[in-house]
Amino acid sequence: MEKVKRIVRDASPKAFRTILWIFRITACVSFAMLVLRYTGLLYWIAAAVSPVFHLFGLPGDAAMAYVSGYFINVYSCVAVISTLDLTAREITILGTMTLAAHAMIVETTVQHKTGTPVLYVVLIRTLGSLALGLVMNLLLPGRPDYAASTVSLADVPLFQINEAFGPMFWSWLKGLLRLAAWMTCLIYALNILQRILYEYGLMEKISRGLGPLLRVFGLPAKTSFLWIVTNVIGLSYGAAAIMDEMAQGNISRTEIDLLNTHVGISHSNLEDLLIIAATGGMWYWVLLFRWVMVTVLVWLLRLYQGCVVKVN
Repeated sequence: MEKVKRIVRDASPKAFRTILWIFRITACVSFAMLVLRYTGLLYWIAAAVSPVFHLFGLPGDAAMAYVSGYFINVYSCVAVISTLDLTAREITILGTMTLAAHAMIVETTVQHKTGTPVLYVVLIRTLGSLALGLVMNLLLPGRPDYAASTVSLADVPLFQINEAFGPMFWSWLKGLLRLAAWMTCLIYALNILQRILYEYGLMEKISRGLGPLLRVFGLPAKTSFLWIVTNVIGLSYGAAAIMDEMAQGNISRTEIDLLNTHVGISHSNLEDLLIIAATGGMWYWVLLFRWVMVTVLVWLLRLYQGCVVKVN
């Protein structure tokens, strides 16, 4: 118990600093999205990008779901999906694209904090998301024959306030407070668990157990715990564990870039897959296509890193 008390005492200050940092980012981005929804700008942005969505086998109004997920989170995307008349194939493609590139501002910020450049994160996730949509539309059976968007930008005003700000604000604030409580408990507990696993030598056993799978993905075995964390609880919360690993010197910058490439497109593969399945999507295709993509991307990055080392 003395050892556990020492771990808690040593880890607590840094854990709470990380929690506060992540919460500040989340609150600012969340409020900005509230304003965009209130003014109607978010709907206008979705309408602006909707004409290209037939390339992904999706109707134009699916753009609203994608844009909401891209800037906010998976839940906002699902909320829009529930109002659309989409087939299982369309939900699967839209869900895959959104899971590859959701909460872009918040998650890019936390990935940048771990050392990966912002531009790299945004490009790899955004282009990866679009590429997944194109490939899935080509490979999945039942490709639709429409070739035009159903949403016209001319039909969507640039500014359109649809409801009172007060109730919308209080609903947002209550949700933010609930998120803050959940975030504090989860990140703090995770940080303590991480230190305990190292202290008792359990991290090495976890690494050995997941080693074969991570080798297929092109990831170092030492990233096994972080891989588990980001796949179970997500990237925003898992970033605290990644930053702690870097601070402890357990993982290098090049290894972080490999991990961020993988988990940027494929993370939270428990909760998010269940959400997509609950809305009518085929979760196994969502997982498989993203895993194939990140495996290719990580091995290409490893090849690039090897070439740079040889040149230097």
